[in-house]
This record gives sequence, structure tokens and C-alpha cells, in this order.
Amino acid sequence: MKDLYSRLFIAFAIIFLILLTGLGVVLGQFFHMIDHGITLQVQRKYWIFLLVILSIAYFLSLILSARVIRQYAKPIDLVTKTAEKIARGDYLARTPIDDLGSDNELGIAVNQVARNLQETSILRAMEKERLKTLVESMGNGLLMFGREGSVNLVNGVFEKTFGFDSDKLKGKTFMEIGLPQGIENLIEDVFLTEQVHERQIRNGQSHFNVYGAPVIGRHGNWLGIIVVTHDITKLVRLEEIRKDFVANVSHELRTPITSIKGFTETLLDGAMNDHSTSKEFLGIIQKESDRLHVLINDLLELSGIERDGFQLQFQEVLVSDVVESATKIVFGLLERKNMKTILNIETSITVEADSARLIQVMVNLLTNAINYSKENTTITVNAFENADEAIIEVMDEGIGIDRVELPRLFERFYRVDRARSRDSGGTGLGLAIVKHLIEAHRGKVTVESEVGVGTKFTIFLPKKSA
Repeated sequence: MKDLYSRLFIAFAIIFLILLTGLGVVLGQFFHMIDHGITLQVQRKYWIFLLVILSIAYFLSLILSARVIRQYAKPIDLVTKTAEKIARGDYLARTPIDDLGSDNELGIAVNQVARNLQETSILRAMEKERLKTLVESMGNGLLMFGREGSVNLVNGVFEKTFGFDSDKLKGKTFMEIGLPQGIENLIEDVFLTEQVHERQIRNGQSHFNVYGAPVIGRHGNWLGIIVVTHDITKLVRLEEIRKDFVANVSHELRTPITSIKGFTETLLDGAMNDHSTSKEFLGIIQKESDRLHVLINDLLELSGIERDGFQLQFQEVLVSDVVESATKIVFGLLERKNMKTILNIETSITVEADSARLIQVMVNLLTNAINYSKENTTITVNAFENADEAIIEVMDEGIGIDRVELPRLFERFYRVDRARSRDSGGTGLGLAIVKHLIEAHRGKVTVESEVGVGTKFTIFLPKKSA
């Protein structure tokens, strides 16, 4: 497409050509008006003179027109080219103001429009990036449907949670996606009622709180709906643990209290007059009181460990000293079941830790190993180190633990063999205390077991305290 300068120049050239041609035809008629006796040779000279004069006038007119047209058309051409670039999305395009001469108001205005569009484009890109970052990092699954019911937006959390691909989802309706039934029902309710709906659903082993709401425009027009899913699996699990904890505490406290109350009432009803019977009952009451005392002490101990203000007394500790002290404490239990220990400990291993708490951990693990092992078996304790950690292993030849039960082993009151642990005086809190104390040292404890073969607890302790 030719610019304005070229079009105007061609138009003026055609107009001047027509005008001068007409003028030449008119002037040619003057020969006969002046004198009918003019010879053909004179007429020919006259026509040549007339053509030369008209040609010179035509070319002079073109030159003058070109200069005038250029002065007024060039700024418009420059502004037009800039406007075309802006229309194509090139907001960096600018009209050269110096080339416009004195008539530069239009160019300045177009440049200002380009700057405004550039700033608006940058702001939109920033807002789009912020929105994308927000949607992707919000931690919840997000799904948005348009007014036709097709997917407009889905974030990575939703894709990862439910195993979808955003490219395959977009454009599909909620009935075509294959969402869990609970989410489909919620979306359908939001579309039908145009009201906010919220409910909890379960998808396999996971639990979700699903929130659905209509998206209403500024003028009240319907734009679609938005669905947000929040994974509450951990919260549900914690609630179940809390309920189990309350139930277990109630049960563990009720059993000794019921025994103490029953035997006390029996004594008061007359059994205290029988010396042998009263002695037997008092022995049972003492045993249940001791069990109740141990249970309450363990609960207070665990509560103190979990409290925010709990602190450890760090010092340089020899791992061999900790293991030997714990072994001496459980020596009576070992003798009672005719068990022995094998200690494979590197004597030079030291850690920055709370010595008393580490001894408590080892006593709990050794006691656990003794209680769940048969008589005449062996408990092996290994201790070694790597560059950053000291590693302690406690292995027994006991009944073992089924693999399904291993993830719950460190829960409060969780016991693999309830009857045996109750007979041994266990409270079900020992391994929970072990886990919390090791984590307080910034370490970790793991367990491996095989039914009928034995169990191995492994403690990883950092050599330097955090």
C-alpha cells in the first residue's frame, strides 16, 4: 500500500496533466481566430512552442507540488506507520518527532498513546504473572469453569492431586473430566442453585474439603464457578489420633482404678478380717497403683517433652557410657528372663546431647526388647559413626512386628501385643517418648522387623547439636 505522499503526488500529477492538456487544446483554437491565412509551417512552430511551454509549466508544477505535499504528507505517513506497528502489538514503536518539523502534535499524541499502551501491557503481564504464581503456589487445588460449564483454568496442585493434565481438561465439561463423584455433585449443585457449597469428600485414602462458589461479574452477570480443594488428610488423621488417644487414656486409667475400687470395696465389706485374703488384695491394689503411677508419670513426661518450652541439657557424651548405664538399669529384667546382651560399640564415639535423656531412650528401647522377646534370647546393641552422625542399633530376637503395624508403632498407646505389654507393666507410651526425645536432638529413629525373627530399632544422632 502506497503512502499518502505518493498518492497525493500522483493525484496532483494527473490533475495538472488534465488541466494543461485542456489549456493547450483551448489555446490551439486561437490560430484560426487571429488569422485564417497562417501557413502550416507557422502553425507547426506555434504548436511546438505551446507544447514546450506547457511541458515546462507541468514539470515546474510537479516540483512545486512535490515540495508542498512532502511538507504536509510526510508527518502523516510517519505517524501512520507508527500507528500500524502499534496496532500489530509493537508498543515500543515511536514516531521520530525531529522529522515532523513544526507540525508534531499528532506524532506526540501517537507516541503518548504508545507509551500508555506499553505501560498497560507491562502491568497486564505483571498481573498475569502474579495471578499465575498465586494460583500455582496457593497450596490448594483450583478448578474454574466458564458460563458454558467448560474448564477455563486448572492449577498444578489439582492436576497432581487427581492425576489430570491441564491441556486435556480445558474445554471439557465437568461431566466429561471424570472427577470424584463428590466433587461432581458439588459442582452440579453450584450450577443449579448459584449458591456457595462446601463439603468434605474422601478419595481413596485422602480426605478433601471442597469449596464451590459462583463467579459473578461486576454488573451481576454470571461468569462461571470456581472450585477449590483443600487436602485435610493430615487433619483427619490427627483427629483420629486424638480420639484414639482420649479413648486409650480413658481405658488405661479405668482399668487400674476399677481394680483398686473393686478390691477396696471387697476389703471394706469384710474381707479385711481374713489376713491372707486382705494381704493378697492389698498386693493387687499396690500393683495397680504402681501401674497407675507409671502411666501418669509417662503421660506427664510426654506432655513435658511436647511442650514448646522443653529444653535439653547438651554436653559432650560418650555413646558407650550411655549404653552401659542403660544396660545396668535393665539388668534385673534381663536376669529374670535369663537373657544376655551383646555390645558392639566403638568407644570413641561422642555426641553433643542430653545424657540423661539418651539413657532414658536406651532404657525404653531395651525394656521394649526384653518385654517382647522370649527367654534365653539375646539383645544386640551396635554403635558406630559416619562423618556427621552417631548410629545406634538395638536388635532383639523377639516376636517381631507385622509390616502393616510399623507406621503406627510410635503412636501413643499403640501396642502390638496388648495383653503382653499390659502384663509387663507397659503403658504404650515408651516408643512415643523415644521418638520425641530423638527428634528433640534433631535426630531420627527407624524400625525394621520381621515376624518371628525379631526387631531392629536404629537411632541416628547428629554429632553436633543444632
